Amino acid sequence: MLKKLIIFIAALVPMAIFAQSGKIAYINSQEIFMAMPEVPDIEKQLNDKQEQVKKNAEALQTEYNTKLDEFSKAANNTTVSDAVKQDQQKQLIQIQERYQQFLQNSDKEQQELYQKLVAPVNKKIADAIKAVGDEKGYAYIFDIATQASQIVYIHNTSENATPLVKTKLGLQ
Repeated sequence: MLKKLIIFIAALVPMAIFAQSGKIAYINSQEIFMAMPEVPDIEKQLNDKQEQVKKNAEALQTEYNTKLDEFSKAANNTTVSDAVKQDQQKQLIQIQERYQQFLQNSDKEQQELYQKLVAPVNKKIADAIKAVGDEKGYAYIFDIATQASQIVYIHNTSENATPLVKTKLGLQ
């Protein structure tokens, strides 16, 4: 009986602390992020990088197609030596390898650029959320924008802190 009482009290203590700890609020970080003035510039820089990658990839593809045509003509030509054919085949393989390496490097560069551009904006948002939480005395602020969020219900007594965070960031 004493064990059950101790377990019951141990279960009640966190709930009592939670109940006394203050208010709960939620935000929509996607809405806040999309309202940030930096976003159009970030999108432009990312699009510019993507266009640059596309142009370079097309140039490699053109080079490959040219070499493939040369190889096809040489393969059908009986006067071309086997050494020349092997050399052209090696060139095709090298271009394919360069293309694959280029795509891998480009993906990595684009991801790094995205992180570099988005990190300061995310920090601003996080700082504003913390400031609003401190000012309003929220015990918790949940983000309803992410699929990883386990929030399945928001009671009408919870506050939507999104407008407060936007105001803190000067967006409203």
